Amino acid sequence: MSDVTSIDPKASQGSSEPESPCISVCALDENDICMGCYRSATEITDWFMATSQQKQEILVRAAARRDADNPIRLL
Repeated sequence: MSDVTSIDPKASQGSSEPESPCISVCALDENDICMGCYRSATEITDWFMATSQQKQEILVRAAARRDADNPIRLL
């Protein structure tokens, strides 16, 4: 199981295949965005067939959603 920091696209750059950002909190909000990993419902279902490049792009979008949803950062 990955933690939320795995959504960070930089965290997966060292491996050939990005890890799923799923943290087993599977609940979609009113916009069909998972409140656990910040992927859209479509991105979640497409993940298993996505190329490494597509997975990296999904991680970038999920990180942007997470950052927009949580503007306050703890040091």
